[in-house]
Amino acid sequence: MQFMISWALHTDTREDTLAYFSQMTPEDDREMLGDAITLVGRWHDLVSGTGVAILESDDLAAVNNFCLNWTNVCDINITPVLSDEEARAVGLARS
Repeated sequence: MQFMISWALHTDTREDTLAYFSQMTPEDDREMLGDAITLVGRWHDLVSGTGVAILESDDLAAVNNFCLNWTNVCDINITPVLSDEEARAVGLARS
């Protein structure tokens, strides 16, 4: 399954969070994600302190566990999403 993770940094932690994230290595990122999650992509709006990521995992508990690493500095939403192909298949099945 794919999950869209959206976040909004807490105003009082924005600068410290950016400094922390900027020093993370790809290895740090991989360790934080764990073995059950693949990061498809992540996009940041630094000015507003918001962003989105697409994660792939069959383990919702692992996705929640990853997100809990950041809840002290931002509000997070987890939304299951479908690819174009998956959405079209659902639409065709409804026809």
